[in-house]
Amino acid sequence: MLLAEVRGNVVATTKDINLHGHKLLIVKQIDPQSGSKGKVMVAVDTVGAGFGETVLVATGSSARKADAIHQAQSTVDAAIVAIVDTWEYQGD
Repeated sequence: MLLAEVRGNVVATTKDINLHGHKLLIVKQIDPQSGSKGKVMVAVDTVGAGFGETVLVATGSSARKADAIHQAQSTVDAAIVAIVDTWEYQGD
């Protein structure tokens, strides 16, 4: 899973049938050690996240297993699966 911040949204009036009813959000990955932000991706929102919130993003085949998008044939590669209240990194 990745730690990320919600930076925007994607509007797609035509999309895969398995994505109907789901928000697509733009998230920017956060490095837990430094707090710096890096890779940007689009993720399906399964928890009702909003702009500026810190979230956990499941990627790959794990993203397709998210409860709200449990379709085996889903085209999802990234899914927001949690809204993070706080996080702390202790180091190695």
